[in-house]
Amino acid sequence: MSFVPTDPLGLDELLGPEDLAVRDTVRGWAADRVLPNIAQWYESGELPAIRELARELGAIGALGMSLEGYGCAGASAVQYGLACLELEAADSGIRSLVSVQGSLAMYAIWKYGSEEQKQRWLPGMAAGELIGCFGLTEPDVGSDPAAMRTHAKRDGTDWVLNGRKMWITNGSVAAVAVVWAQTDDGIRGFAVPTDSPGFSAPEIKHKWSLRASVTSELVMDDVRLPADAVLPLVTGLKGPLGCLSHARYGIIWGSMGAARASFEAALDYARTREQFGKPIGGFQLTQAKLADMALELHKGILLAHHLGRRMDAGTLRPEQISFGKLNNVREAIEICRTARTILGANGISLEYPVMRHATNLESVLTYEGTVEMHQLVLGKALTGLDAFR
Repeated sequence: MSFVPTDPLGLDELLGPEDLAVRDTVRGWAADRVLPNIAQWYESGELPAIRELARELGAIGALGMSLEGYGCAGASAVQYGLACLELEAADSGIRSLVSVQGSLAMYAIWKYGSEEQKQRWLPGMAAGELIGCFGLTEPDVGSDPAAMRTHAKRDGTDWVLNGRKMWITNGSVAAVAVVWAQTDDGIRGFAVPTDSPGFSAPEIKHKWSLRASVTSELVMDDVRLPADAVLPLVTGLKGPLGCLSHARYGIIWGSMGAARASFEAALDYARTREQFGKPIGGFQLTQAKLADMALELHKGILLAHHLGRRMDAGTLRPEQISFGKLNNVREAIEICRTARTILGANGISLEYPVMRHATNLESVLTYEGTVEMHQLVLGKALTGLDAFR
């Protein structure tokens, strides 16, 4: 059997026919609908086709794809991971659209919502007809969600919601926002229709990362909600943290998509770009860079696959998710930076994907748990000692 530079470990042999079909479907969609436009969207700092893209993603079963029922595909965790990898190989912003829709907003309603809430929101979200967002992070509270200031007070049978959320993907285009708030009973989640009086979601501009993504602030000013807006099946931080674990798992795969795209761009460039009379891929230093990039890329994919099998078996622990996110995003950034050096000055051009992926990954490194938070999660698991406070 011949050596395949794009699959040096033969990892495709771990995938069954259905896995490959999912991967190829998402890869084909991204090639047709995202790659021809993404440089322009990134440069202009907008995602003008987001509603159309969401409907198309729904049509191929990519929204809430690992959930069961309500129009969701019921795919395996590995298949969902493969989809995340292919989407982020196109752009992190596209993968974020899917992750926030499925792993955060839809998952919260599916896991913790009432049957009425599931019937109201999930079918339209699975089809991409309705877009959702997830409001946890606040302007003054990032890695300490227990200190959130957003609060909901009872007023008769209603709830009155006040507060602000920050860095919310999909916020300005969402039909429903899953908002976490302090209550007298502890932290609760609310399914908030975004057309509710007092709710607004101004878009955040002037970003240097995730530019082809809708990022917003959520403002709740005396938003009155009926009693049935609260997610009934969870109280406390375990609710939003459970959703984050589901989304972080997708990042483990997705970050490897950005790394793969950058590695393949560097590999192709090294084979064709000539200096001193031969392709630069023929020089020892370039080959050393490519070898190191391939090692980390395919080790990361193998790690993602292992964690996906554990998730499918119901044995994946939050500490293992931290292990994967910490390693894979960190290594993906390093792969992008090394690829940039191989491309030289062309590495900063939007004619190539490398700098776009590198800047996007700076956001992926921080959101849904910074490097430091995941280090402390692992440190606590290794030592049995809590260093968070």
